[in-house]
Amino acid sequence: MYRITKQFAFSASHQLCHLPDDHPCARLHGHNYIVEVELAAETLDENGFVLDYRALAPFKAYIDDRLDHRHLNEVFGHDGVTSEVLARALFEWARARWPQVSAMRVSETPKTWAEYRP
Repeated sequence: MYRITKQFAFSASHQLCHLPDDHPCARLHGHNYIVEVELAAETLDENGFVLDYRALAPFKAYIDDRLDHRHLNEVFGHDGVTSEVLARALFEWARARWPQVSAMRVSETPKTWAEYRP
């Protein structure tokens, strides 16, 4: 199995309103998110790629247009936009376009990662 990954970045705010008032994530706050998409294939294409990284330009455009410098509660229409939720939503968006997508990882801080892998 061949696996490749590519990272993307964006900044956004969110608020987890369902948490207790004394939880820091209950307050409006923001992150410099890192998103890592993983793609996998048993064989390589005619150019020797799982997928040409350039083919992921629409994913970057989606992140830039829909998520960057936005309030994620408004983008997703609810107040439960955790990294886990974001990882699955981004996975589903990307997998609908590229069947090679095998996992999505989202980081809010340099030491934390959430991953969605069906």
